[in-house]
Amino acid sequence: MKIIISNASDPPIYQQIKDQIKDAIIRGELSEGEMLPSIRALANDLRVSVLTTRRVYDELEAEGFITTKAGKGSFVAKENFELLLESKRHMVEVKLTEAWKTARSLGISKSELYAMMDLLFEEGEE
Repeated sequence: MKIIISNASDPPIYQQIKDQIKDAIIRGELSEGEMLPSIRALANDLRVSVLTTRRVYDELEAEGFITTKAGKGSFVAKENFELLLESKRHMVEVKLTEAWKTARSLGISKSELYAMMDLLFEEGEE
């Protein structure tokens, strides 16, 4: 699992780590039951505070992405199809919101944006 942290990025470090782990789970790069690095090992690898990685794991567990077994470690949770589907939809919504804001700021109309989306879909089907 490769995690890249940017100090120049807007999201806080814990959010960057959390998002990258969640994305790896959603994309299937981390599979169900796979053991994650310990909180301390991840903190050392990323050169961040143990409190930061603990927060990441706590939030991922609260959201149902990982489970923690006392004395054994943290593991990718059993795949919850609805949770993954909702997370994927949310990722798309975030990107579409960014695209819409950019389009509006550049004076691109809704119909022009729809035409661009149609073209992208057509190109993707080839």
